[in-house]
Amino acid sequence: MKIQRIHHVAYRCKDARQTVEWYRDHLGMDFVLAIAEDQVPSTHEPDPYMHLFMDAGGGNVLAFFEIPHSPPMGRDENTPAWVQHIAFKVDSVQELEEAKARLEARGVPVVGITDHTIFKSIYFFDPNGHRLELAADTATPEMTRRLDEVKWAMLEEWSRTKRAPRHAAWMHENEFAGVADQ
Repeated sequence: MKIQRIHHVAYRCKDARQTVEWYRDHLGMDFVLAIAEDQVPSTHEPDPYMHLFMDAGGGNVLAFFEIPHSPPMGRDENTPAWVQHIAFKVDSVQELEEAKARLEARGVPVVGITDHTIFKSIYFFDPNGHRLELAADTATPEMTRRLDEVKWAMLEEWSRTKRAPRHAAWMHENEFAGVADQ
């Protein structure tokens, strides 16, 4: 078996309408489908829900469930807030800069632009508390080749030591400073 793509990724939301409108208005996503049931199809539990689907581009779908009869939403308090996030690709650093300005003008606090050497990104939260990232690739073919060459060695060292391997330390030592912007 070979996976073709992500069919959809589903998260919980506090308010279905607010979520659809927020993703439409702030990220330009189209609302493509809504499913509402009084019973969960897979488990047959009586639990009314609204399941909505947003077009995240490229055949990718971001879905949400509003489940009003469940306890209030929470998050895994043992995982730092920066870890769990949804990252969306944008076409260019210019588009990233424009998105940052547009979000901030609408009152959405934004962290970044953060330079990850191989991409630049911004971070912000949706109205449900989900952390989102917009990322613009900046890697050169040489950067990509170098990272590909060391991925298995890095994984092996991490598995043994649980310490950050230095195989790609060049990413943070300015070896390629400015190269991605050219």
